[in-house]
Amino acid sequence: MLDGLIVSIDAMGGDDAPEIVIEGIEYFLKHEGKGRRARFLLHGDQPRLDKLLKKNPLTRERSEVCHSPTEIAMDEKPSQALRKGKGTSMWNAILAVKEGRANTVLSAGNTGALMAMSMLQLRRMHGIQRPALAANWPRPEGISVVLDVGANVEATASQLAEFAVLGDAFYRALFKKEHPSIGLLNVGTEDQKGHAVIKAAHERLAESDIGLNYKGYVEGNDISFGNTDVVVTDGFTGNVALKTAEGTAKLIGKFFNEALQGNPWSKFTTMLNSVALIKLKKRIDPRGVNGGVFLGLNGIVIKSHGGTDKVGYSNALNVAIGLAGSNFLEEIEREVERLHDEDDNIGFIE
Repeated sequence: MLDGLIVSIDAMGGDDAPEIVIEGIEYFLKHEGKGRRARFLLHGDQPRLDKLLKKNPLTRERSEVCHSPTEIAMDEKPSQALRKGKGTSMWNAILAVKEGRANTVLSAGNTGALMAMSMLQLRRMHGIQRPALAANWPRPEGISVVLDVGANVEATASQLAEFAVLGDAFYRALFKKEHPSIGLLNVGTEDQKGHAVIKAAHERLAESDIGLNYKGYVEGNDISFGNTDVVVTDGFTGNVALKTAEGTAKLIGKFFNEALQGNPWSKFTTMLNSVALIKLKKRIDPRGVNGGVFLGLNGIVIKSHGGTDKVGYSNALNVAIGLAGSNFLEEIEREVERLHDEDDNIGFIE
């Protein structure tokens, strides 16, 4: 029986699961997990997992396998996944958190299925209309957080205000900053710009007295180059921005490699600047910010990119363990209650 901080793992979720999942845990324990006494509940095909654990001794020592005979395909619709439900590795991984056998759940599987199963089992926090998916985003100095990046195609003004509360608590828990700054994504920073929902959310946040460090409107380029810690938007816009940034990073990496390897002189200069280039590669590597979080549920659910490798999976584990050791769920509950108390007092309307 495991004790201490326990991460429930959907070991069959992801493009290259379960191999990458086990290799990711092993990488984490070798490079990031020293002194962190996390343990792991692995849900999946026991024969396959036992075979992999023989090759990964650190993971074997810290883990317990819970056999799950079926898995959710990456292209399954949420409704199909819910019909499979019990018995799948994803369902059982979430169930461990619901039953109190684990502190958090991590899956690299189907995003829609993970959201649907998490909503069904863990339920929304009191006062939360819709959970949001938060993603870490690199910037010149540190990390920003963007939400929603795909859980909700549309969002009302009230929901955007809730996302600001969720993002505030999440940032404080993960990055230990007392008053993170918050911006609302818009097509411009001028007051007259934006559609009615954005304007209503802006008015609500600007007039709020619950202690959020709200800075007003921000533009798309501010996600990467601005000074705002948390950027709030709807899931449609956030997901498009996220996928655009990922594609741009890959394109830059491709152009960069082609330029460096184009001729003997390029190869020579690459060798001379190898240390600086290694640092640059690490800074633009999307694996370093892997690990989205479903915020607003009665439990901590982490979504890893389905196509990540062991390094990216290790970073998602870092997020899972960092949040599991915090009190951000309680902080969200307190702030959401205060937000809606304000709504009642001022008669806020969508």
